[in-house]
Amino acid sequence: MSGEFDWWLTSLGRTVIWAGVRELPAGTAEIVDSDGNLMAYDSLDTARAALMDADYSAFNGMDDDDALERGFHLEELKVPVGTDVETLHPQLVQKLGLRQQS
Repeated sequence: MSGEFDWWLTSLGRTVIWAGVRELPAGTAEIVDSDGNLMAYDSLDTARAALMDADYSAFNGMDDDDALERGFHLEELKVPVGTDVETLHPQLVQKLGLRQQS
């Protein structure tokens, strides 16, 4: 595996679930999910559509208001780092602490 993932997230209460999507040299794409599975897609657009259908939002471009709608602050998030499944898998489910009162 090579290349950087674009990160997407969904949330369940105070748990953030990450998925990474990346385009491969042949123009196909793959998603790494929170279970550490790699799923192949025929194009980057198809992979992104699958994430949107599963209620994921792109992290790139997310602002504070978007995050607050999901119940957290952007600064609480730890974006996964790595390019291989073994490194990424333990980072793909992030349990946030108790919400601080603003």
